[in-house]
Amino acid sequence: QVHLVESGGGLVQAGGSLRLSCAASVSIFSIKTMGWYRQVPGKQRELVAVITSAGMRNYGDSVKGRFTISKDNAKNTVTLQMNSLEPEDTAVYYCNAFHWSDVDYWGQGTQVTVSS
Repeated sequence: QVHLVESGGGLVQAGGSLRLSCAASVSIFSIKTMGWYRQVPGKQRELVAVITSAGMRNYGDSVKGRFTISKDNAKNTVTLQMNSLEPEDTAVYYCNAFHWSDVDYWGQGTQVTVSS
């Protein structure tokens, strides 16, 4: 069982920045990929960014060049640095961990609201 706790959401003006953090209850060496997804009401959850155990990164097209995902193996955390935020980035952001046992785990979600 992997527990994920997100922090760092909030309200920011367009063009501003926010940093989201996700703390895992286990060593992230045991996790194949960790990442962030987001969802707005009435739409499917979409990929924001993922990072593999080897450190390879993949981003959703709408955030490339603005968001950066990183991880700290010693602290078992994954961080999403979000810059140049746009109103369209408003969503609930969920931390995800895909374990080597092929089980998906999700955090409770954190709200990000970008005002225009």
